[in-house]
Amino acid sequence: MTGLAVLIPLALCMGALGLAACFWAMKSGQYDDLDGAAHRVLLDDEDLE
Repeated sequence: MTGLAVLIPLALCMGALGLAACFWAMKSGQYDDLDGAAHRVLLDDEDLE
């Protein structure tokens, strides 16, 4: 039973940390250009020179 007293707050803290990381990623613009990386993969290096 004492294990639950440690694991439940630990799980809540880890969930809050993950949620904060998700909000930070959205605020910093990580999800703004979802198609850019897909288009860069298809470009040849010869086109860039």
